[in-house]
Amino acid sequence: MAGRTMLQSHVCPSALGAPGNRGSAPRRPFMVACGHRQQQQPLKIFPKAESDPALKLIGSLAAAAVLLAPHNALANARLPPVDSDPNRCDRAFVGNTLGMANAVSDKLLDLRSCVYTGKNLADKVLSGALVADADFSNTVMSNVTMTKSYAKGANFSGSDLTNSVLDRVDFTDANLSHAKFTNAVITGAKFAGANLDGATFEDALIGQEDYKQLCLNPTVTGETRVDIGCKTR
Repeated sequence: MAGRTMLQSHVCPSALGAPGNRGSAPRRPFMVACGHRQQQQPLKIFPKAESDPALKLIGSLAAAAVLLAPHNALANARLPPVDSDPNRCDRAFVGNTLGMANAVSDKLLDLRSCVYTGKNLADKVLSGALVADADFSNTVMSNVTMTKSYAKGANFSGSDLTNSVLDRVDFTDANLSHAKFTNAVITGAKFAGANLDGATFEDALIGQEDYKQLCLNPTVTGETRVDIGCKTR
């Protein structure tokens, strides 16, 4: 039976360290306490003038504020229009370089509906990125940091997410079939409606609530349940 460690409480991103440095960490349950955060009201974003640089900047900052709000804020927020920059999809190969752990950037990383099939995004920081409906199928994403990324409906089928940090990622309705989550850190994520058929979670560090969600997902069967440590049905 593959090893699997379940976190007993939410893990602070700053306490996780670099994803590539977790190989020597002991594989046993542990708990990292986070400070209490006040609940915030979800923001509504209404950027109207795409041609106005000032309004575009305000829209990006407002969207970033939503991503920094409590994890359920995106469910009730209006996202900004897709970035009109024709080269916006290329920014995934650079990623965010500012405030990586808290998903803060000087510009909103908008990768919605971009296609990266078979590409190499290893070691990139996609924290706070909007990747809804993007195609990451068969993409190399080892050591990727995706803190607070919005990945609703995205396709990660066959992708390699080994050693990735998936903290508070929204995978609602995403295709995660046959994705590889070996030694990944998964905390506070959403998996409602996600397809996890054939996904592997060997040695992954999984939060308690994430563990419950995963085990209740009807597509988690066979060896995937064994990897996660779900009870036999």
